[in-house]
Amino acid sequence: MKRVCFLSMDDLSGYMADDELAIPALADLGWRVETVSWRDTNTDWNAFAAVIIRTTWDYQKEPDRFLAVLEQIDGSAARLENPLETVRWNLSKTYLRDMEQRGSPIVPTIWDAAYTAESFAAWRRELAADELIIKPVVSATAEHTYRLREYDAGLESVFKTREFMVQPFMPAIITSGEFSLFYFGGEFSHAINKSPRPNDFRVQEEHGGIITAIRPEPSMLRAADKAVKAIGQELLYARVDLVRDADDNFLLMELELIEPALYFRMDERSPKFFAEQFDRRMHRGPE
Repeated sequence: MKRVCFLSMDDLSGYMADDELAIPALADLGWRVETVSWRDTNTDWNAFAAVIIRTTWDYQKEPDRFLAVLEQIDGSAARLENPLETVRWNLSKTYLRDMEQRGSPIVPTIWDAAYTAESFAAWRRELAADELIIKPVVSATAEHTYRLREYDAGLESVFKTREFMVQPFMPAIITSGEFSLFYFGGEFSHAINKSPRPNDFRVQEEHGGIITAIRPEPSMLRAADKAVKAIGQELLYARVDLVRDADDNFLLMELELIEPALYFRMDERSPKFFAEQFDRRMHRGPE
């Protein structure tokens, strides 16, 4: 059997991952999966036919080191999925500016800001919002993501050395949740709704988020298809996160192309579909 690596983090305690559900389907197609931490300096990447970035959910703490590891993998005999140039682009949430320019409506966003009381007041006026979401442009699992009605001086140290972005809080996160649509090999696979627990706004399971399998309505699917096409290349995996605005349109919140949880457990067909798309890409060769 040919060897393929699922790239992970050292310790997944406290996280919900279900990538193991794809391992039997990959084995049926002749692939033996081994899970390796991206921090393991003794790994011979040449031993693998492919390295698939999966649960590297601590990369935002050391993004330069993470990219250096991916560069090593990219320079080896292994095929890196998703590709290194895609990861570099998707690493900073400034990619949303590109997506907007390519025709995918995004949640209104202010960039290149300094965190001060004066700026906070200006952001509220510009976004016509009573509540703001402030988060780093390089982040994962909602780390250092804040929902604010008033200026919090205690966050000055958090954002003093971090580039960040400012958005209006979208009330639909509470009323209808966030929607994630999954694509493998550029084709739609399945979708889920993620809703926060009471008295929270974060939808990640690590923060108590409630996950439900859904069938996307046509307008939701069109918005996600448009975002995937705007990437400009076919990828092994992509997750499109959408939210409704006040006019019931779907706006792009995130385009997850590095290490998105793929929620195989929410769709019985999805592990096999993922394996088939991976196998197809490997037999087709490099893009």
